[in-house]
Amino acid sequence: MTDTAESPLGLPIRTVDYHTGGEPFRIVTGGVPELQGRTVLERRRWAMANLDDVRRLLVNEPRGHADMYGAFVTPPNDDWAELGVVFFHNEGFSTACGHGTIALVTWAIETGRVGVAPDGRSATITVDVPSGRLVCSARLDGDGRVEAVRFRNVPAFVLARDVTVRTASGLLTLDIAFGGAFYGTLGVDALGISLNPAALPGLIALQRELRPALERSIRVVHPEEPELAGIYGVIFWEALGPAEQRNVTVFADGEIDRSPCGSGTSARLAVLHARGELATGVTFRHRSIVDSVFEAWVVDEGPVINGHASVVTEVEGAAFRTGEALFSLDPRDPLGTGFLLR
Repeated sequence: MTDTAESPLGLPIRTVDYHTGGEPFRIVTGGVPELQGRTVLERRRWAMANLDDVRRLLVNEPRGHADMYGAFVTPPNDDWAELGVVFFHNEGFSTACGHGTIALVTWAIETGRVGVAPDGRSATITVDVPSGRLVCSARLDGDGRVEAVRFRNVPAFVLARDVTVRTASGLLTLDIAFGGAFYGTLGVDALGISLNPAALPGLIALQRELRPALERSIRVVHPEEPELAGIYGVIFWEALGPAEQRNVTVFADGEIDRSPCGSGTSARLAVLHARGELATGVTFRHRSIVDSVFEAWVVDEGPVINGHASVVTEVEGAAFRTGEALFSLDPRDPLGTGFLLR
């Protein structure tokens, strides 16, 4: 079968790839049907029922890998936003993705899908994601290239502090916070390790243990939207300074975030602010396993969400185009939509 022939999944699937802080983001630009639904949450639900084979084709080996991430671009919920997006990863379809939002906005500007300010040096774009509406601000250089994107996230809050669970590593105590998705957060001093590539296999195994353990210990559901539920990932962090940390976020089915994790950064800000360790307006530097950096801020107090005080956060990073592809599936291929070895 040639690249231009029709596959069992429909037309050949066209993508453009970016990375944000080292984390891949595969944007589907053609070859799939328009996602059905009135809102991004409804379109996510439709994609789960109708496009999981496409997700597996684009994420799984040999076309992807266990740490691949991507998205379907959709219309926004209404005329007050420019873009909608449904995210996907190695396990399914997520409710939030900060690094993906940064890449999506960069792509939208670079392809002319959205306009920029008259001076050509900035753009404001509103994006509807499954967890809510994000107002994004892009900074451009003199040649019209995107230098950075900052997004104002949905209200972030601490769902529970000091949740202790039993693991193969002993009793561990975590905080659970929401930043578009729910994360457990754990300082690695409790594990007696530092964050480096050699630690990753152990962190993957521990994340797969902690997710169900945390969900058995506490009901993890957003008070205002029941589809925003469950522990998405675990943020393993270590302090580097008063307002600087390194983290490894392991999410979905043992997927390692190469970036500092955008929605996870908002969750960490909520925890630090609630514990009195980060004041409003102070720049927080969040480093990743590959030493990429997001800068982030608590910019204001948010609404009280079913008794949980929230904060308004902003996260900034940069994305870069890495290529484009036209994917197809030979009907004779015994591996079908692929496989994952981890």
